[in-house]
Amino acid sequence: MATFKLTIEYDGTAYAGWQRQPDRPTVQASVEAAIQRVTQTAIPVIGAGRTDAGAHALGQVASFRSQKVMPAEGWVRALNALLPPDISVRSAERVADDFHARYSARGKLYEYRILNQAERSAMERTRAWHVRRPLDMESMREAASLLVGRHDFSSFQGHPTDTESPVCELRRLEISQQQTLIRFEAQADRFLKQMVRAIVGTLVEVGQGKRPPKSMKEILEARDRRAAGVTAPAHGLYLVRVDY
Repeated sequence: MATFKLTIEYDGTAYAGWQRQPDRPTVQASVEAAIQRVTQTAIPVIGAGRTDAGAHALGQVASFRSQKVMPAEGWVRALNALLPPDISVRSAERVADDFHARYSARGKLYEYRILNQAERSAMERTRAWHVRRPLDMESMREAASLLVGRHDFSSFQGHPTDTESPVCELRRLEISQQQTLIRFEAQADRFLKQMVRAIVGTLVEVGQGKRPPKSMKEILEARDRRAAGVTAPAHGLYLVRVDY
């Protein structure tokens, strides 16, 4: 029995998230179905984290154990030949038997994309959040800087949740702009449910002048989801990388 690690890219538009659900298409179910066709065995696949319905991944990581041993490129070719076109295995490797895609992770990097222009986009409608009104970049950056560090992020946590601790170390939260595309990059040791989306939604309210940047401190101290802003839609979110 060998343990394998997959790095997977997917467009989450057609899926109800990563995690397997009854009677709904998910990325996990698609990957497991492809592995079963290769191995002729039903094998559970463990993901590094759940992504919401409609969210995307550039570097989701999954692990599984199988008696079928193939070279890494063999797994990539075999699975990609069976997976739907909106899911792709970028790489595969054999890892130590104690590797666990979720519990071995030491951090994650997410990106959130906003299309900040008056007119809607036909091409980016499922790839970025369309915000029509201009956003104040400097105010958003000032507010973002107050969230970096180790904090209780209860105010940015979606419900319901089974998370034991709401404390996370947000190592980096940077905002960049290239013409009408705004990118938020968030890197942390761990993330709470919908945490990135809640942070982005709140920062957008700062960018629209609805909240002052300094309100981030009060929001953190409140430890209450009602204190923060809206939850940004899932289709602008990308899991970029999982660190081990």
